[in-house]
Amino acid sequence: MRRRSVHGIIEHTSEFVHIEFPNPLRVLSSAPYNGGMINADHLLILKVRDNFDGTKGPFEPLTVTFKNYCHQRKWPGVCVGMMTSAQMTSFRKARRSARGVEISVLVTAGISNARRAGDQAESLAFDLVGIKPGTINFIILTNAILTEAAQVEAVMVVTEAKTGVLQDLSVISPVSGKTATGTGTDAVAVVSGSASPEIRYCGKHTLFGELLASATMDALSSSLENVA
Repeated sequence: MRRRSVHGIIEHTSEFVHIEFPNPLRVLSSAPYNGGMINADHLLILKVRDNFDGTKGPFEPLTVTFKNYCHQRKWPGVCVGMMTSAQMTSFRKARRSARGVEISVLVTAGISNARRAGDQAESLAFDLVGIKPGTINFIILTNAILTEAAQVEAVMVVTEAKTGVLQDLSVISPVSGKTATGTGTDAVAVVSGSASPEIRYCGKHTLFGELLASATMDALSSSLENVA
């Protein structure tokens, strides 16, 4: 499915969720490919083979996977990429608007990798090895200009909203037996728009924060309706 929005062209297939921006936009993300703060032309959530028991390797480096995939699809420019083994049928989008500001939250979700922050790690390495199943990936789009500080605060709001949904659904971490706060491989990308107004604050006391959290909770709740 391919459709235009105020944020660009959004494509959703059984393999990916892809957004192509009309002009490069500033993206802050925890994405494994081109993460951090970067000006990007594309955002991609790519479905990959699961490797639940570690027997389906070896996998090529993710940088190679993304570069080759973008080249094959003829997507020029800089792409920020996230991975998941969740089904693309979990894709949901929620939208909020007020006073000329529009916010869209896109999500794909799986929770077989549910964890509570502070659970004992499976690995003693500082780098994550392999691709774990059950990831919650968020893409946040807005037409408003977000300062870098506001983008960071938006990540906080989305994370709190995600945790609230998992609490409401009583999702349990298999490690600690306590309520999960996310999965072990979640990622978030917050895209700054290019139109007025400039948003400097988007915490829970602000209208932007309210709209962002509400859209996040709606999108994730809907995504998890039929996810085990």
